[in-house]
Amino acid sequence: MLKLLLLTLLFFSSLYANKVIYLSYEKTPQRVVKGEIFPITLKAISTIRDFEDIKYKFKNYTGLKILNKVPYRKIKGKYYYETFYLLVTASRAKLPDIEASLVRTQSADLQSNQEPLPTTSLLGEKLNVITLNPKKDFSNVIANSFELQEFKTTSYDKKHNIVVFVATATNSDIHKIKFKNVYKQGIESINDSYFDPKVTYYVVISKKLENFSFSYFNLLKNRYIKITIPIVVDDDSVVAQSDLKPKDQSKEQLKMSIAAIVALIGFLFIVWRKKYIYLILILFPLAYIMYLAIPQKDVCVKANSDIHLLPVANGTIFETTSVEQTMQKEGSVAKFVKVKLHNDKIGWVKNEDTCSH
Repeated sequence: MLKLLLLTLLFFSSLYANKVIYLSYEKTPQRVVKGEIFPITLKAISTIRDFEDIKYKFKNYTGLKILNKVPYRKIKGKYYYETFYLLVTASRAKLPDIEASLVRTQSADLQSNQEPLPTTSLLGEKLNVITLNPKKDFSNVIANSFELQEFKTTSYDKKHNIVVFVATATNSDIHKIKFKNVYKQGIESINDSYFDPKVTYYVVISKKLENFSFSYFNLLKNRYIKITIPIVVDDDSVVAQSDLKPKDQSKEQLKMSIAAIVALIGFLFIVWRKKYIYLILILFPLAYIMYLAIPQKDVCVKANSDIHLLPVANGTIFETTSVEQTMQKEGSVAKFVKVKLHNDKIGWVKNEDTCSH
């Protein structure tokens, strides 16, 4: 019995002697929400000085996506505080088993007969995962914050309006954003940051709606927050990429009428005062009338060209031309031409997809 005790003590003392890094949890969450991004912080200390870095391997985890395998590090004295961010992807989740190892300095590597340094493992814990049961207006966004930066509503077709908005969030998997009971929707642009993402999104909704409302789950307040976008169909540019409204011909006719009245009054005044030299002044409103009267230009679009919903790179394509077509040109931006299709819908074509002749 005494021999067994001595052997056990010898075994554990040898393990203690060989251990070069100690690892423990400094911070883990009490509970997490499915879809949440959360941090875990490890506390590490080395028993040797001659090392360059600490590397980590993750094994045996479930229901999680590791967002950074290189830690955000803070050094306080001899202690390393290593923070990793994880995304909860399932209703059951377990933290990874973490294996830590030291990386020797270059001078130590050059020494002969160096054996690999032993590693230290930390077993992962099971997490208490909460699954939300949201209402129909839930946007699928779970975040510390979610804020609208810009928004614009324009006419899409006879029955629908299109709402384009730019939003920023913190600590959110903004790729998951999605709405129920809309005609069409999609992401136009997004950055890849989980910590401060920014998204340009569009929804096509019924013209009968006066507001477009939705909710997101705020992790800091632990409740749903409602967001409302008032539906005001606007011709003015709020979001530079969403100038979708065709030219209002009634306004152009009004401008032409005003210019014609000004020219007529000027002509009658000159004839009455017999100051014919001032006839040159009438040329200005007449020139303006001629400018407005010029019909809108047509643009030739190549066969197999994509018609984009918005003038953005990798934006949503809602139609593709089967043959070469001539369309009415409604405007242009840097790399796109705005066109009116034969079904009266408005779209954007890349400059490279227009015909040269």
